[in-house]
Amino acid sequence: MTERLRIGVTRWDDVPDEARDRYWARVVEAGGEVMDLDEAARDRVVEIAPTLDGLVLTGGIDVDPAKYGAERHVKVKEVAPERDDMELAYLQAALDRDIPVLAICRGHQLLNVGFGGTLLQHIDSGEHRADFRTEGYPSRWHQITLEPGSRTANAYGATQFEINSRHHQAVGRAHLASGLKPIGFADEHGDQLVEAMESKQHAWVVGVQWHPERPEAHKPDFHPLQRKLFSAFIEETKKGR
Repeated sequence: MTERLRIGVTRWDDVPDEARDRYWARVVEAGGEVMDLDEAARDRVVEIAPTLDGLVLTGGIDVDPAKYGAERHVKVKEVAPERDDMELAYLQAALDRDIPVLAICRGHQLLNVGFGGTLLQHIDSGEHRADFRTEGYPSRWHQITLEPGSRTANAYGATQFEINSRHHQAVGRAHLASGLKPIGFADEHGDQLVEAMESKQHAWVVGVQWHPERPEAHKPDFHPLQRKLFSAFIEETKKGR
């Protein structure tokens, strides 16, 4: 029997258990075995990183602006520099080996910082944050357009669909690292907010600003579509075996 692919999935104590379980479930469904990269894995990068077939950078609190040399915006309320350091170390190790990386929400932003970019620290409109006035803090929603022929569009088999949105920071066009290619944009913002991006020099390194791991039960078409991204990610990891 073929050994399951070993996928590092990052988290920190700011990630609730139910959110962690969603990431893990999507990886397992697609055919991967989860390697839990939590605080205990922070000092084991040299040991663990070479054993991974792929890396998932997950959502969570804000990336520390000090990591990209910026003054802290007043709306940046909570950061975890130790988490940033750990994830950046695992990211660099993954890039050095050119194994697949899937970066989600905060992970998408951290990916940009890891490539030398900066961040838009706060979206003033509030139209991308979760709805904190409603019970359960539901996602907000908007349309996205992906570049035809991109890895991400190929994974989905589509270039336009509706995505969830739960963030107040973003990768703006002006903040994008030179090694990353913007391939997805929120329709209402034109090409100013980068909702999806890919490495120019690696085989399969993808960042998405939305949350493909969330079931979003009231949107029955969302989960089946988003599973395609995890399937494509796992399929890419097989090429390194």
